[in-house]
Amino acid sequence: MRLRRLAAMVVCAGLSAGAAAAQSLWVEIDLSDQQMVVFDRGAAYVWPVSTARAGKVTPVGGFTPYLLERMHYSTLYDNAPMPWSIFFHGNYAIHGTTAVERLGTPASAGCVRLAPENARVLYEAVQAAGLAETQILIRP
Repeated sequence: MRLRRLAAMVVCAGLSAGAAAAQSLWVEIDLSDQQMVVFDRGAAYVWPVSTARAGKVTPVGGFTPYLLERMHYSTLYDNAPMPWSIFFHGNYAIHGTTAVERLGTPASAGCVRLAPENARVLYEAVQAAGLAETQILIRP
């Protein structure tokens, strides 16, 4: 809910987030709320996500993505499909999921899962902004 209020304030005020001003694209993920806020050139999106379930870990901190893959298949998890993958730390990525009913709850092995249509929007925004101009912040 904190992120939703922040996004609403940014949109209503017509301002960009302070940290977002330094980057073309700013992605903020709150593990406790299981939500993502994306700030993209004055627009803000708020989406539910699924991050690490019990016994697994989603890394916390600031990251710059290093690889985009339109369709990736996990070599760690039985070739599970990972559409619209944005890799940001080792094998960790933000990507689309078919388990949309689990969004908003911890359910992944550590990646950040999004509804496929939202993952595509984010993927295309990262493509447009460039990897170096994209910042991902993951908070506990």
